[in-house]
Amino acid sequence: IVTTGTPHVIEQIVAQLDRMVLVHHVNDLTAFGPHIERELALVKVQDTGAYHDRALDLAEAGGAFVLHATDTSFVFEVTGTSAKIEAFITQMSAIGTVEVARTGIVAISRG
Repeated sequence: IVTTGTPHVIEQIVAQLDRMVLVHHVNDLTAFGPHIERELALVKVQDTGAYHDRALDLAEAGGAFVLHATDTSFVFEVTGTSAKIEAFITQMSAIGTVEVARTGIVAISRG
């Protein structure tokens, strides 16, 4: 789980999560220094029509992978920061109808 808040709010979240039965351990990664955050999204673009090749070009430029393709739709996998995923979704929305499934942010400390 990745969240933001004041130090007091983070302290409360950590305490509440630690009390949950199935939680084994809770770390506030900001206390350990630099960390890496990433998110995964599956993005379906339908009705690409004349923009079929443009969708492929945007996917390649955005580092997305084609998981499924037909004449009228694509399913892309894109990973990165939330900002990168939002930008990719915005670009694809200009091409056709977009359906999105996102994992939410995951994080790990550096080093």
